[in-house]
Amino acid sequence: MEQISLKIGERLKEVRNTRQLTLDDVAELTGVSKPMLGQIERGQSSPTINVLWKISTGLKIPLSFFCRQEEAEYTVTGLREENVITEENGGMRAYPLFPFDPVRNVEAFYIEFDAGVRHESLPHVAGVEEYVLMVQGTLKMTIGRKEVTLQEKQSIRFGADIFHAYHNVSDKACAAYNVIFYPGN
Repeated sequence: MEQISLKIGERLKEVRNTRQLTLDDVAELTGVSKPMLGQIERGQSSPTINVLWKISTGLKIPLSFFCRQEEAEYTVTGLREENVITEENGGMRAYPLFPFDPVRNVEAFYIEFDAGVRHESLPHVAGVEEYVLMVQGTLKMTIGRKEVTLQEKQSIRFGADIFHAYHNVSDKACAAYNVIFYPGN
């Protein structure tokens, strides 16, 4: 986990320096405290997915920017435990498969939800779309004020610039691929 904490901190500092922002500026934009931002930059704290969403939303950059790897001609990827982002006391595990690509404006995750786990996601920036492709289990999605239940081998596409939540309503773990498309600049 230390490796990903260092990457996140390096990327946060890179954005802050590029945009000539102080820690105070970033705290105001994101709603994350200045001390927490400093700890993240130094790799002393591993932020939760909600804190990362606040930072990425406030700075208007994709979440996976913090976990990106060097570009190659092609990429073969898999689930890497050192890159896993956990939330809900470890009951939700998001594995970055393809970090944000500014040419394609897309990022992809494999996400596991333990039985009964519910995760609420902050709205993304305007125009962002999510695709959720169920691999196993049952997942109840709340999108704005609507609820949709996805079964194994079903998928959904929705505008993710509104409140949305994921809830594993079964007594078994479930898993899904999550692909996020960002509007072009």
